[in-house]
Amino acid sequence: MGGLRELAAPFVALGPSGVSVRDRLRHLTAEDERVLRLVGDHLGSVASRDLKARCAVGLDHDAEGWAGRKRAVTGVSSSRWAGSITKATHDQWALARRSQLAHIKSLEAGVRMIAHRLSLPVGEKGGKHAPGGYASRREWHAKSRRLHVLTDRLQALRADWEAGRVHVVRGGKRLLTTRHHLEAAQLTEEQWRTRWQAERRFL
Repeated sequence: MGGLRELAAPFVALGPSGVSVRDRLRHLTAEDERVLRLVGDHLGSVASRDLKARCAVGLDHDAEGWAGRKRAVTGVSSSRWAGSITKATHDQWALARRSQLAHIKSLEAGVRMIAHRLSLPVGEKGGKHAPGGYASRREWHAKSRRLHVLTDRLQALRADWEAGRVHVVRGGKRLLTTRHHLEAAQLTEEQWRTRWQAERRFL
């Protein structure tokens, strides 16, 4: 029994301490809002240039390149903003990379499934764990064309993946696409542009 450690006396842990930081500013004057918009627009343009530089490097990115980008951003902002911008850029590129891989896997699964069903006779019944053939010749032909489309798309994505090339939109691809469907989104061009500029600010 001499090898057992002794239990310490029970105690109550202290509660959490610290400060709460809110992401909304209140009681701003018109001049405050103007300054914040100017700062956000400036830092947003800096972030866009940094993202472009990061995407251009692709898989050749390293710590030295990151430090070089940070020095370039520091020259037009500050060291603290440079750290935030380059970190956000890195995370955005990495997220796009993960999404790209997930899309590739999804396309591969779709290609495998369609190719399997095309290989079966038309109208063949499927089992509990495997689908059967397509119900008609018309559906078979439509799916064969779909297979070619997915295969081409998969080849293009694989080429981008191997080259380290990603497609990123600062402000969001969904909002960018909304520009071409303003009536469906019930937005005017001015309302859309206000949202677009706000999303592209970095603040």
